Amino acid sequence: MSEAISKPRAEDIEARAAAWVVARRDRQGWSDEKQNELDAWLAQSPSHMVAYLRLDATWHRADWLGVLRRPARDDIAPRARNLSMLFRVSAAVVAVAGLSIGAYLALLMPREQTYATPLGAHETVTLADGSQVELNTNTVLRTKFNGYSRVAWLDRGEAYFQISHDPNRSFMVMAGARRVTVLGTKFLVRRDISQFELAVMEGRVRFEAANGKHTALMKAGDVAIDTPTGVYMPKLSARALNNELGWRHGVLVFDNTTLADAVSEFNRYNSSKLVVGDDAAAHLTIGGTFQTDNIVAFVRVVQEALGVHAESRGGVVVISAR
Repeated sequence: MSEAISKPRAEDIEARAAAWVVARRDRQGWSDEKQNELDAWLAQSPSHMVAYLRLDATWHRADWLGVLRRPARDDIAPRARNLSMLFRVSAAVVAVAGLSIGAYLALLMPREQTYATPLGAHETVTLADGSQVELNTNTVLRTKFNGYSRVAWLDRGEAYFQISHDPNRSFMVMAGARRVTVLGTKFLVRRDISQFELAVMEGRVRFEAANGKHTALMKAGDVAIDTPTGVYMPKLSARALNNELGWRHGVLVFDNTTLADAVSEFNRYNSSKLVVGDDAAAHLTIGGTFQTDNIVAFVRVVQEALGVHAESRGGVVVISAR
């Protein structure tokens, strides 16, 4: 009974693997979505991986690609003909070629890395493809690369990406349900509890919002802010973009920024916290450049410039209008 059940299952796996090989070789019809589906299918079982690797190697080593892609004149089902031919040559070619499963596993299986920074830290990492990512304070980034795809997940925090161009592998950044897809460019991604922000410094990216209903092709100077209430896409000047990246140099740059927002930014970098005590103080605005870790200097400046009162209460500094 068990043999009667296992044999059709093995045949089904072979057929599915062959279909994936045919689809994967069709570069024009291949997409990131299909690659994700293939990766998921390969991860389901070692037998899936072995079947796919064997048939893919058969195709590659025997150089049947040109034959199988030739337009069929007499066959009304060219895909079926391709699969049939692939099955017929597989056993002989694998025996002659001496397939190296390990090499193909290294190509197909994703290599996962996790990068993280503690509160107040800043780190630059070089990814497996040569891309560079600068991680801001309290940030967690995960990456998975293989021979066909490059994916990064921003679990929290903020990161500045400088992506190496690869025409055969797009680079995708996931932040919850949001997705950013690029080929080679520079951009900033920030993920907080309440909102997501994407700012493009160079090149172009495709942005897909969390609701699945908003997609945009963005270029240098474009910003996307995704919140529970909607998606906003302001245009920033070169100066404003540089201000957004001040943390790369250890500073926060404020330009007519409300005190509430400025305090919120400082709290991202320091264990000692600031609190705005009333609405009157919260709506005051301030400008200037401040070291991310110098709360004392910031409090002194806002007291002098805005005429507010600051006092320590229970381990926090409360800033309020007089």
